[in-house]
Amino acid sequence: MALFFDATWFDQRLRLLGLGRASIAATLNIPEPEVEALFKDQRELKPTEVVTLAALLAVPVTELTRRAGAGTVAPETEPAAPFEARMDAVEQAMQRLEERMSRVESLIARAVETTQAIRADLPPRE
Repeated sequence: MALFFDATWFDQRLRLLGLGRASIAATLNIPEPEVEALFKDQRELKPTEVVTLAALLAVPVTELTRRAGAGTVAPETEPAAPFEARMDAVEQAMQRLEERMSRVESLIARAVETTQAIRADLPPRE
């Protein structure tokens, strides 16, 4: 279990980048409840997650490790993949988030249209 996870810093960093906690879930390929566990000091980041999350947040691994809590460790060596490859993974995760958001917006638009059509068919109130 990590101790002293700096949730405020992580939320501020996400906000600065126009992201949310769902971005962490998508990038690390973990369910959102696990992200919430991270923010509540109930789950530690794995070393590979440290590197990936640092890339998402555009901060050095050492900074992320310091902010993620006492039990967080970075990998002993940098991953073999170059930074660009890690960024590609982050960008793919962001693309998946954008696609999900587009689907949600489409569903909302259809729900509004359906609601308006139903209201138009109702008799007027007296």
